[in-house]
Amino acid sequence: MIISRTPFRVSLFGGGTDYPAWYRENGGGAVIGATINKYCYLSIRSLPPFFQHRHRIAYSHIELVNSVDEIQHPAVRAVLKEHGIQEGVEIQYHGDLPARSGMGSSSAFTVGLLHAVRTFQGRASSPQWLSQEAIRIEQEVLREHVGSQDQIWAAYGGMHLITFLPDGSFQVAPLLISSERREELESHMLLFFTGFSRLAPAIAEQQIRNLRARTGQLESLLQMVREAACILQDPNRAIRELGAMLDEAWKKKKELADCISTGAIDQIYDAATQAGALGGKLLGAGGGGFLLLFAEPSRHERIRQALQGLIEVSFRIGSPGSTIVIYEPDGLEISSPAPARRPAASGE
Repeated sequence: MIISRTPFRVSLFGGGTDYPAWYRENGGGAVIGATINKYCYLSIRSLPPFFQHRHRIAYSHIELVNSVDEIQHPAVRAVLKEHGIQEGVEIQYHGDLPARSGMGSSSAFTVGLLHAVRTFQGRASSPQWLSQEAIRIEQEVLREHVGSQDQIWAAYGGMHLITFLPDGSFQVAPLLISSERREELESHMLLFFTGFSRLAPAIAEQQIRNLRARTGQLESLLQMVREAACILQDPNRAIRELGAMLDEAWKKKKELADCISTGAIDQIYDAATQAGALGGKLLGAGGGGFLLLFAEPSRHERIRQALQGLIEVSFRIGSPGSTIVIYEPDGLEISSPAPARRPAASGE
């Protein structure tokens, strides 16, 4: 039995500039954000040959199939085919937050599955390899309209400024801030589930079609990444400056595509700002999911009252990237976090 634990994330600035259609043609892109202490868990084990099915895949549905080609879940099917899983396996998914909610859950799933499958095969995986392979699977194999940031957050974890280069490579620069500054940032953030789920690739597809016509907005979003990094790393700058920037960025992001927000979401956002929120944004591609708000701690109770019909999720930032938390090769239980028989390094 192998179990991977992979974090979800909150993105702050730069969303939209992580689409290859943008950063490959416009000199690059950048995003800033952090992973949080909410995770998805992927397990894989050999399935004993006593069943009528060869593979069992359990997520929001349960699939019982006899070949990899029959698997309906696109990421599971692609990862198992690309990495040559021949024997019968059982794969199970569990998540701390709902899917299709803007927290990077799809890419966390892909990264976590890759990590578990590779470990199952006795092969080690670096964060860089996991990022690159997840991006390849989602963008080139599955042909999904997704950006390139979520896979990196899931693999690396932490709080970073990620830069995307025109040649398709990326750079991950940790944000070096004190624990006091990190706590100050956390104390200003609130996270609410809007109750609406959405299919991110469909929303992203419209954004990608509009990229050439929205150059000004994306350039502004890109500049905010650098400014946000300066604010976070300068203890003399007021952390509340990020609130106004988030508000401005949200307004510009809504201009990228008509489907990014809805009337109902705008009402929620307006209620939050009237109650004292300095700014905020829908996480992910838009259309629904989780709403991140930024406000002085003294305003939080008023905001909670204004949004009392929504589910609030408490969180901490900077959680580690994808990790193998259970490693029991051949059914041998190993309680130590460092397995007695380590996966062989692949050199990838």
